[in-house]
Amino acid sequence: MDELDRALAGSDERPLLLFKHSFTCGVSAEALDELVAHLNAVAPRTRRDDPVLAGRSPSADRPVDASYAMVTVQTHRDVSNAVARKLGVRHETPQALLIRDGRVVWSASHFRVTAQAVEAALRLAKPLNAVSRSGSGKTA
Repeated sequence: MDELDRALAGSDERPLLLFKHSFTCGVSAEALDELVAHLNAVAPRTRRDDPVLAGRSPSADRPVDASYAMVTVQTHRDVSNAVARKLGVRHETPQALLIRDGRVVWSASHFRVTAQAVEAALRLAKPLNAVSRSGSGKTA
């Protein structure tokens, strides 16, 4: 549960895409393939060591820098239940949840979990306002 709490807390700084997976479900296997396709498509464009991309803010040609996590429901039922309870969502598998500031801002389940849908959701994820470095606590 500590890992889930840390991941949710981290969504304050960058969005978290949490994927709930069932290894006994064919539809979930298809959704996982779609998520892998998304990751393979964005990996070359989001490398932190790429000097062209380093320090650039998200734009139309590049997805939002996000964290990713997966919960396999058969082996981590308690975590899956905690996700539903903490985020106020109904349990489904497969299920993709985009979390920002500890809240679900987009979700999809079953055949709606596609590489294109994930990419579109991440593009719509609003960047967080940066806290002023002056220490005033105001947002920029």
